[in-house]
Amino acid sequence: MKYVRQLYDWMLHWAETPYGPIALFALAFAESSFFPIPPDALLIALVLGARKKAFSFALNSTVASVLGALLGYAIGSFVWWSDGGEFSNFALFFFNNIPGFTETIFYKVQGLYEEWNFWIVFTAGFTPIPYKVFTISAGAFDVNIIIFVIASIVSRAGRFFLVAGLIWKFGDQIKGFIDKYFNLLAIAFTVLLIGGFVGIKYLF
Repeated sequence: MKYVRQLYDWMLHWAETPYGPIALFALAFAESSFFPIPPDALLIALVLGARKKAFSFALNSTVASVLGALLGYAIGSFVWWSDGGEFSNFALFFFNNIPGFTETIFYKVQGLYEEWNFWIVFTAGFTPIPYKVFTISAGAFDVNIIIFVIASIVSRAGRFFLVAGLIWKFGDQIKGFIDKYFNLLAIAFTVLLIGGFVGIKYLF
């Protein structure tokens, strides 16, 4: 919990620097393949500071996240398996160090892809479920890349433009609410994040 909060605070501090949009791009890219914190909090902070750029920030997040998803797909395709068809050392590193990413879940995701295809990618991209689990698994199981990219674009754009749009529309009210209840919201965000990892463990 403490580690996640420290990462969360570190991420938010970029909104107070000139490098906020660059950091948003980098974090959205990384979150789709290995970074544990979603970029939404930084997106909200940036939009609150410059509401006229709301949809530019949303596009920034979407493009970066889809590119990051392709990196995750490439990881699954090219470095996930050893020559003998077993997990590579790289895959074992992920299983041992990425929260919620276990061998059991990995194979359950295969079944979800076989049953739901587009919709499981969309669900993972739009909800707090850790997206990286699905991007890497898609590459490892050779999911149709065209369907994967379309689902990623639709889900990520839907999520980030929805967040940015709400802040753009109700920015003043939301800013006052955030300023008043920042600590509680930070805790709620952390709980939601951890809940995503716990949920993927028990739901799948």
